[in-house]
Amino acid sequence: MSLQLKSLFFILQLLALLVSISSSDPNPQFPCQPPHFNSYPFCNTSLSITDRAQSLISLLTLEEKIHQLSNNASGIPRLGIPPYEWWSESLHGVASNGPGVNFNGYVKAATSFPQVLVTAASFNRTLWFKIGLAIGIEAKAMYNVGQAGLTFWAPNINIFRDPRWGRGQETPGEDPMVVSAYAIQFVKGFQGGSWRGSGELIDRFERKRALGGYNDDESGDRLMNSACCKHFIAYDLEKWKNFSRYSFNAVVTKQDMEDTYEPPFRSCIQQGKASCLMCSYNAVNGVPACAQGDLLQKARNEWGFKGYITSDCDAVATVQEYQSYTRKADDAVALVLKAGMDINCGSYLVRHTRTTIEEGKLQDKDIDRALLNLFSVQLRLGLFDGDPRNGEFGELGPQNICTTEHKMLALEAARQGIVLLKNEKKFLPLNRNVVSSIAIIGPMANNISNMGGDYTGFPCDPKSFYEGLLGYVEKASYASGCSDVPCDSDAGFNDAILTAKKADFVVVVAGLDLSQETEDHDRVSLLLPGKQMALVSSVAAASKRPIILVLTGGGPLDVLFAEGDRNIGSILWVGYPGEAGGKALAEVIFGDFNPGGRLPMTWYPESFTKIAMNDMNMRANPFRGYPGRTYRFYTGNRVYGFGQGLSYTKFTYKLLSAPRTLSLSGSFTGTLTEKILHQRELDYIHVDELSCDSLSFYVHISVANVGDRDGSHVVMLFSRAPKIFEGTPEKQLIAFDRVHTSSYGSTETSIIVDPCDHLSIVDKHGKRILPLGEHLLTLGDLEHSVSIVT
Repeated sequence: MSLQLKSLFFILQLLALLVSISSSDPNPQFPCQPPHFNSYPFCNTSLSITDRAQSLISLLTLEEKIHQLSNNASGIPRLGIPPYEWWSESLHGVASNGPGVNFNGYVKAATSFPQVLVTAASFNRTLWFKIGLAIGIEAKAMYNVGQAGLTFWAPNINIFRDPRWGRGQETPGEDPMVVSAYAIQFVKGFQGGSWRGSGELIDRFERKRALGGYNDDESGDRLMNSACCKHFIAYDLEKWKNFSRYSFNAVVTKQDMEDTYEPPFRSCIQQGKASCLMCSYNAVNGVPACAQGDLLQKARNEWGFKGYITSDCDAVATVQEYQSYTRKADDAVALVLKAGMDINCGSYLVRHTRTTIEEGKLQDKDIDRALLNLFSVQLRLGLFDGDPRNGEFGELGPQNICTTEHKMLALEAARQGIVLLKNEKKFLPLNRNVVSSIAIIGPMANNISNMGGDYTGFPCDPKSFYEGLLGYVEKASYASGCSDVPCDSDAGFNDAILTAKKADFVVVVAGLDLSQETEDHDRVSLLLPGKQMALVSSVAAASKRPIILVLTGGGPLDVLFAEGDRNIGSILWVGYPGEAGGKALAEVIFGDFNPGGRLPMTWYPESFTKIAMNDMNMRANPFRGYPGRTYRFYTGNRVYGFGQGLSYTKFTYKLLSAPRTLSLSGSFTGTLTEKILHQRELDYIHVDELSCDSLSFYVHISVANVGDRDGSHVVMLFSRAPKIFEGTPEKQLIAFDRVHTSSYGSTETSIIVDPCDHLSIVDKHGKRILPLGEHLLTLGDLEHSVSIVT
């Protein structure tokens, strides 16, 4: 992107921000305002969404249409329509990144939940939904006082493919099934539905439909807010060597596309019903993502996407300026709009669309198609229903932000996301009655600025790790050891060592912050930054007792030195735990909360950095020394594995019931017959040749807590398919559930298995197949085989 273009984009966004700041008003402007602007057909709520959107489009001039194709959409004064900013952010709380949000009015803060990767470590679908709902309530409340839009660009559901990726922290991890489940729950919560706040508020969309306020065929489309699945697709590289996200071409096989990169987006759309899809900067197999007509149309035509498609910010400009996919700007504009993109974050379409039409490369109908999607989402949000204070959720306001309920939810999320990785001789939890002093050491130990990771707003009531521990001991001391996380100097080591020697117990906080990993910045090493490793080892050697090592950040770390050090008694991963992270850590250390989080990503050794980050292949290839990626395909050594996490108690499993044999007889579609099956031996059946509804079965499990502490436990059921061809996953997660079990008690849970979905694999042609023969189900140390026969 040219310097001139960058400057222009910055100026436009600054102006948009100034407008949003000045608009912090309990009575914001809105379309269809009486008495002069409420008689248009697009204001008539008895009409269908489509009819209203088409009516609005028919009233616009070409110039007015073009100026709707930017995130900072222009107002249409003659129709009483104010400007609208599409770009707001809400990854793990309403954030200040996008110009659609500001904290300079009645609302000064919003609940800051843990970064997504930490929340994912809870493996708790109910928690994910509640967080999405809480953020959605606060977002709507901020809109009602003019401090936010209603279209938010979250969640990030790219696969955490490479441990160096700077934005892996924003994702739910490396497993497509987990990422899909998170996407569904967050989007459902954020976009609205049944919820309980002060008093009882149930699904008012349904209530209004019962009163005749909406057409029956439209009411299910109503939205509290709009969520956006991003970044479509195969986006997980910022800057590595000479590769940049703006020009990177992700070469992806059909096999990997089908079983790794696409599933989260398909689920986000089909089950989550997301109303926005963001196409990414990178190219995929030589074609810029925002120009991938086949993929964008696949989302609409095959997955049933109903919503708008936005580019990432200036991703249309990159088509021509970074990727040189087109010679002229006009060609890039025509390409993305015809591919199915609807709106550009930035000014590129506004500046070049008219010329593109004049040159005959684009027609009015191409713009009208985009506007139909854009206005339909705005109508579903109620933006053209008159005064928002009288609409759905119109009573929400500052009193619904930073509530006790939401702050407790942030604390619970931080608790459930903390992962205990080492606990030698049951070193933790500490007994607060015998701990008279504690030292906490490290550059992140008394720093709240990076507790949430990236895409963070202004937290309600943030507490550092040091502040969290203050409530548990008579005396707490602090030393940074390093002046900052990069830790280029050991000048502070002596102070840290002296501080450690004086304390009964020592906590060292090490790891990453946003100087190491963030948007537009990947890591080059998996080791602790700078001299942090030396700080940890020096303090551990000087301490009276083994130390507690707390690891921050989203990216995996090679901490094998700590795993093998007897002077390090326990290791906890807290990631970016959000505003309540300090209290949550203290509760875990002192045993008020029994940790149960599990790692949602593999932790690789430093040697993995020899692997090219731009290699998008998931499967191992021993002939070229490629070890594969993620727990499903990686064949190398691990520091910690996907799903790893300890507890202060011990859990055992008992398999109560599960089938031994599954017959496909009677489940074939017309393309296969019994006669054909008996004529030749088959290794597998194509899933699209099966009627899958009748094949599902239950696995009934008993989880026993055989220790002396209550605790919640994540049950993870894996499957291992017959290796009928190269590239069959080593194993794959097919179900998970978080259950709470009392000390010396047991809890039963049931998991439904859909063989077509959970036991199938993908061949090299990108086709999903169900292998015949023995499938092994594993649950901890338990194994159970299910034989699939014809």
